[in-house]
Amino acid sequence: MSKQFASKGDLAEKKTTFTKLSDNAYAFTAEGDPNSGVIIGDDAVMVIDTTATPVMAQQLIGHIREVTDKPIKYVVLSHYHAVRVLGASAYFAEGATEIIASRGTWELIVERGEADMKSEIERFPRLFQAVESIPGLTWPTMVFERELTLHLGKLEVKLMHIGPGHTKGDTIAWIPSQKICFSGDLVEYNAGVYTGDAQLEEWPATLEALRAMKPEKLVPGRGPALESNADANKAIDYTRKWVTDLFSTAKAGVAAGKPLKDIFADTRKVMDPVFGKVFIYEHCLPFDVTRAVDEAQGIKHPRIWTAERDIEMWKSLQD
Repeated sequence: MSKQFASKGDLAEKKTTFTKLSDNAYAFTAEGDPNSGVIIGDDAVMVIDTTATPVMAQQLIGHIREVTDKPIKYVVLSHYHAVRVLGASAYFAEGATEIIASRGTWELIVERGEADMKSEIERFPRLFQAVESIPGLTWPTMVFERELTLHLGKLEVKLMHIGPGHTKGDTIAWIPSQKICFSGDLVEYNAGVYTGDAQLEEWPATLEALRAMKPEKLVPGRGPALESNADANKAIDYTRKWVTDLFSTAKAGVAAGKPLKDIFADTRKVMDPVFGKVFIYEHCLPFDVTRAVDEAQGIKHPRIWTAERDIEMWKSLQD
């Protein structure tokens, strides 16, 4: 393992794709980098996840403007992580009047948004191009508890917190008439599953609640847009296996009284053969194992990551 974050050496630009899923829905994907979603209604546009900086958001805005001139009224935060939310200010010039998040996401921004912003920027600088353009934290203007239904003209869109997983406040966007889901990082596919702030015990049940909705198309937080129910289920299975393999190995290690470094080695033996070559695997795994050990030890509310804690953890796991 390198002496710096694995992501420090990840400098290659990723090819972005703007995929039409229906007359109303598009996926903005980037070869394993964070995805965004777009929903176009009769009178307005909704963006799900903003990209990491206002300058980076201009690429997505450019794609939107190629297909519609309607105002981008709604910005939805699938969760609180900086790489998903700090580009929000770019949409104000495009008509944005509401930034929407779940109650759990709001609480996490209040509790740890500032520390998380500094931590994420230090970990993965490539994902924060033109970081100086970020005006500060992104604060929701509208907060919901479990479900919020919006109508973009005649098009119904449901924003739903169906359970904890990647964070305690995960939000999905759902178009019921088309069975299209934008899952945020609740679901990933062929990319690393970051679980550093996760609720690992509950995550599988939340995935099954999503599966029960029978999405015909699904845009994961990372990875390609999935354009059939069979492929959506593959992504759900992929994410569930990552989470359950990680957590079961941590629980066994904690029960055996092993230190973090030994549990990390045990986890690699289990997960390397299956996931070892996917995008940002090496970046995610130290944070994932640390969180899994915490939860296995009874720490249900994830500890806050700071830039200092990141470095301390990383050094402790060096070979």
